[in-house]
Amino acid sequence: MSNEFIKRVLSSMVIIPLAFFIITQGSLILYTFIIILFGVSSYEWQLMTKNKSYKNYGFLFLFFSFYAFYQLSNELFHIFFIIIICISTDIGGYVFGKLFKGPKLTKVSPKKTYAGVLGGYFLSLISSTMIIIYVDYSGSLIKYLFITILISTVSQLGDLIISYFKRLSKIKNTGKLIPGHGGLLDRIDGMLFVFPIYFLVFLTGFSII
Repeated sequence: MSNEFIKRVLSSMVIIPLAFFIITQGSLILYTFIIILFGVSSYEWQLMTKNKSYKNYGFLFLFFSFYAFYQLSNELFHIFFIIIICISTDIGGYVFGKLFKGPKLTKVSPKKTYAGVLGGYFLSLISSTMIIIYVDYSGSLIKYLFITILISTVSQLGDLIISYFKRLSKIKNTGKLIPGHGGLLDRIDGMLFVFPIYFLVFLTGFSII
């Protein structure tokens, strides 16, 4: 078991419960949390892009992503479902990629493999199933599976997109804030893309779950 993996596990054991606690508190605590996350993400993006022509578009996207997160935070079930599926996708991709290796997915992110992609889907579907069983939420199974696959897909694409920008900037990580993960953008890259899409669908009045 590598030191990197141990650091990832330990940092996740601290960050995830803390984030869930803050989200459930709402009000000023949550607003402050969102502002801090937006500030740190923007700072990392600034360092990563510097004088790149697309820098300002990134700031606009980050603003909209955190705005979507803020709007969805009033729906605790939805926000927790998104976070759990994104985390499951990340863990599944990491573990399956390390265990089975195999063909590389793309040069944009050399560590990504097809096994990791399948692992991300597999663990996210397992997590979704556990939610259905133990939370006993009266939603459609088909909708659960559909939205789980959608979230997992967007999360993995978001990971690749941030990896692409890191490659353009010739850096490995967006920062050193989180042990085992790198910067904040390295940790929440997938969620940054899931929140806006989920919010836009939710905004149309379509009953996602």
